[in-house]
Amino acid sequence: MIREWSTTAARTVRAVRATPAPLTYGLITLCCLIFLLGPASGFTHAYGTGDSLLAAQRAYFRHWGVIPAGLFAEPVREALTPVTALFVHGSWVHLLGNMLFLFVFGVLTEERMGRVEFALFYVGCGYLALLGYALANADSEQSLVGASGAISAVLGAFLHLFPRARVTSLLPFLFFLPLRFPAWVVLPFWAGLQWYAAGRAPEGPGVAYLAHVIGFCLGFGYAWLRYGRKQGEKDGPGEARVGPAPATASKGENQP
Repeated sequence: MIREWSTTAARTVRAVRATPAPLTYGLITLCCLIFLLGPASGFTHAYGTGDSLLAAQRAYFRHWGVIPAGLFAEPVREALTPVTALFVHGSWVHLLGNMLFLFVFGVLTEERMGRVEFALFYVGCGYLALLGYALANADSEQSLVGASGAISAVLGAFLHLFPRARVTSLLPFLFFLPLRFPAWVVLPFWAGLQWYAAGRAPEGPGVAYLAHVIGFCLGFGYAWLRYGRKQGEKDGPGEARVGPAPATASKGENQP
């Protein structure tokens, strides 16, 4: 059994390394494994059920997530939480929504940037997006988890690098009719919705829209400065397909 697992793992690693975007696939795999092993997935019976499971989830999110008040009260001790929070998700919907967007937009962005640069870009922008949210909510005791700050940065970079790429979107208000639009139409529209939602977001558990806005702006700004103004004038790589839900960062104790 151990030999079979090791063989399967070795084949998986070789397959990921052989792809044009191994880091993107590696991030997706890592986030999924962490979620499956954590209390939010419901697969690990060691966390118990009922109230015990809810308590385990709260403790898990508070340990690995960003708590703005704690981050600024003990900055040295909590300095790495904006990194660990990028790999923790609060529910199946939260995980699958983020991974879908990372898959759709991350592959081409990683190919253009290269593995090392994309890794630094992903973690750095994700860190700063969560830190920016924490600064704007410095007194909050709610834990913040999710990769959406980093994924929103990928969307911003994609917009500059591939503005003419065709994005297939499923629009709920048009009965999920699939329509194709260029990235320069879809992604700014998405960013505008996040900005609007951030201004109307209530206090308490929910989606941290401000982290999306910060991440998107960081990603677009980085690509603009790094690759120049004329980079975005080139034709896009083809067509991307994406569903109706945006990548999300979540906040809260029980359902972050």
